[in-house]
Amino acid sequence: MHAKKLRELNARKHAAVEAARALTNKADAEGRDLTAEEVTAFEAYRATIESTNAAIDREHVLIAEEVRTEGAQAGITVTDNITQDPKRGFASLGDFAKAVAKSSGHHAQADARLGFSAVAPGTFNNEGTGSDGGFAIPPEFSAEIFRLSLGEDSLLPLTQNTEISGNSMIFPKDESTPWGGAGVQTYWQSEARQVAESKIQLASDTLSLHKMMALVPATSELVEDGFALGSYLQNVAPERMAYKMNEAILFGDGAGKPLGALNSPAAVIQAKDASQATGTLSPTNLSNMVSRLLVGELKNAVWIANPDILSALESMTLGSYPIYLPNNSASGSAYGMLKGRPLILSEHANAFSSQGDLNLVSLKGYRTITKAGGIQTATSMHLYFDADALAFRFTFRMNGKPILSKPVVPPKSNNTRSHFVTLAAR
Repeated sequence: MHAKKLRELNARKHAAVEAARALTNKADAEGRDLTAEEVTAFEAYRATIESTNAAIDREHVLIAEEVRTEGAQAGITVTDNITQDPKRGFASLGDFAKAVAKSSGHHAQADARLGFSAVAPGTFNNEGTGSDGGFAIPPEFSAEIFRLSLGEDSLLPLTQNTEISGNSMIFPKDESTPWGGAGVQTYWQSEARQVAESKIQLASDTLSLHKMMALVPATSELVEDGFALGSYLQNVAPERMAYKMNEAILFGDGAGKPLGALNSPAAVIQAKDASQATGTLSPTNLSNMVSRLLVGELKNAVWIANPDILSALESMTLGSYPIYLPNNSASGSAYGMLKGRPLILSEHANAFSSQGDLNLVSLKGYRTITKAGGIQTATSMHLYFDADALAFRFTFRMNGKPILSKPVVPPKSNNTRSHFVTLAAR
């Protein structure tokens, strides 16, 4: 009974939070403040959230006092620490999924542990029943999935990332250079001469979070075999999340997702060699790409290439010395080193001989924001009920864009430079 009431209160709070968030997201997407009507609606949702929080606190106090009173009457003191357990009392992700599956249907078996995991309902048949809506995955299992999605193939850890608790972040922006005529300037001072003044040239750059969501169905057979389900989710969910994040960081169009480094005005396109044949790669292609990288950024850079380029790399030499050093285990790079920097073979890179098949990027020049707490995860029995499957939902909020709005013009060269260099079609 107590768990049911807590589920009802949590569902009411979640619905109010989602409705309020929809108002602010709509205003952010349209680049405006809330209207008077939206402010009134937002305040009403906030009042609901605050009153529901108070009701939840009261319910927890009453439950604790009832347990303490019953324990005192029996001469025993009982303490329930399940909310302090990041696994919420479940032995594994498979154990959790089994409990969810058994909580629904004609022969439902209630599991008290699920009372601490209820989230907003996905249907309105019975708002007090967790299986009609969903259950939040215990935090330890959720954190493990997110950690795996940030493994060695993920580009997010290479960026300038900031975790935020709100919906947006404003960053100061200074695109002046030491040799340019704008921003802070330095002068040699002649004796008894006044030094010329200079002014800081700062702008601001605002990033607002976008939502990425994945729905992963798991069959009843996987649910019955808890270990198989845990293994399945801990492989497929991180893989799908990492792929979407990487694609957006490199090639996103900025519409409801990050603006990709190689799809932005900040990227440099290095032209092919004069009279270079189609379907070829030359040592000068590589040297020219390195020369177009911002000075000092090579130490942070990685090569991202289509796997089909590998045969061209392996046959490339400079005199009698190979340019590409494959399987360089000492460097920690699975695909070896190219001109001293790690090579990443990726399906995100474009087809061999087309623009973007080989890229040299320093993602220290790419700024990202992510929602504090990582991914939000939940599960429901009803989305895939007719397929006899359990649905897991993964929600992650992030955004990103290059720090610079355009390539840098150097003081003594006509070739612009950037954090991101891509090779033109050949």
